[in-house]
Amino acid sequence: MAKNKTHETIESVNDFIAAVDNEQKRKDSYRLIELMRELTGCEPKMWGPSIIGFGSYHYKYDSGHEGTAPVLGFSPRKAAISLYVYVDTEHSRKILPQLGKFTMGKSCIYVKKLSDVNEAVIAELANESVTFVEGKYKRMA
Repeated sequence: MAKNKTHETIESVNDFIAAVDNEQKRKDSYRLIELMRELTGCEPKMWGPSIIGFGSYHYKYDSGHEGTAPVLGFSPRKAAISLYVYVDTEHSRKILPQLGKFTMGKSCIYVKKLSDVNEAVIAELANESVTFVEGKYKRMA
């Protein structure tokens, strides 16, 4: 079975953000750190080379694939900020249209900048994600 590429590292979150070449993405990253730290009670950690994650949980799918992932996370990528705050629940689907300007990937929400979206909705989506993870998987931190 393939090994997960995304795992917690000892790299510095601050060094990673300092290397982001877009000033607005750096500012948005620090704001997201505040928000996700408050929601999870966890300090930010690097996951792989480019994801800032908060907390962790162990998952195992019916297929047998298993691993560890951050409870919440984000990545200030060149094209957009990837937010790992969404789970496909009835409540999340209901509030998603209130988020603002975004696009969706399979497991994340893409935003150009935080001012394009409603932070209260991000917080609500993130809380829904935390509740889902804690109800379905064993949270490690």
